[in-house]
Amino acid sequence: MTTTLTIAGEHLSSRLLLGTAGYPNQKIMVDAIKASGAALVTVSIRRISLQGHGSDTISLLSGYRFLPNTAGCETARDAILTAQLAREALGTNWIKLEVIGDRETLYPDASELLEATRVLVDEGFVVLPYCSDDPVLCQRLADLGAAAVMPMGSLIGSGMGVANPANLAVICRRASVPVIVDAGIGTASDAVIAMELGASGVLLNTAVAKADDPIAMAHAMRLAVEAGWFACSAGRIPRRLRAEPSSPQLGLVGS
Repeated sequence: MTTTLTIAGEHLSSRLLLGTAGYPNQKIMVDAIKASGAALVTVSIRRISLQGHGSDTISLLSGYRFLPNTAGCETARDAILTAQLAREALGTNWIKLEVIGDRETLYPDASELLEATRVLVDEGFVVLPYCSDDPVLCQRLADLGAAAVMPMGSLIGSGMGVANPANLAVICRRASVPVIVDAGIGTASDAVIAMELGASGVLLNTAVAKADDPIAMAHAMRLAVEAGWFACSAGRIPRRLRAEPSSPQLGLVGS
């Protein structure tokens, strides 16, 4: 049994993916990512410095594999252009695809997301789309060639955890590609729940970046994802409405 996560034939040493936004400072960001054990870190192509000026994210995390994202894009066209820029700038064809359809909830736009996925897959990208927890949408994204699907646990940055475990369990059970739960994770127990439902991994940012102690929380998330993965693989005992003793009743003193 291993904690290795395989996406598009590439083996990642951790099932926890971590974002790089919103930390108190860049030193804490670097230390938190190290404590998390994450091998893949997300960066917003619209936010980072690509020219190497000062202590930018790219130079600070040069030993990590980057997953650029199209955060802030609201149309397939904008997302495609952003992905193309990321590939040219960072030398990777991996992309976390976000196409937001509602600014209040930051829900993805399903039709624009499907179109962007179709185009980017045709252009040779390894597409990891952020999507709603809709089993039908996840299946359609996989059918278009997405290398993984990334359904939301709950609203981005909300810390509400897994809001719809029934849907997530269906997605994980049916998926032909890895399922990475993305958005809404607030604490370590949320990550455990996501993994126990059958997820292949968890992507989070705010839960670590905005914690009172980001480095300690990053370490907690590392352990939580591993614990949830092993628990899911091991198989939980069935729930019962009655007690069942773990020791035999025969041979008790006085019987």
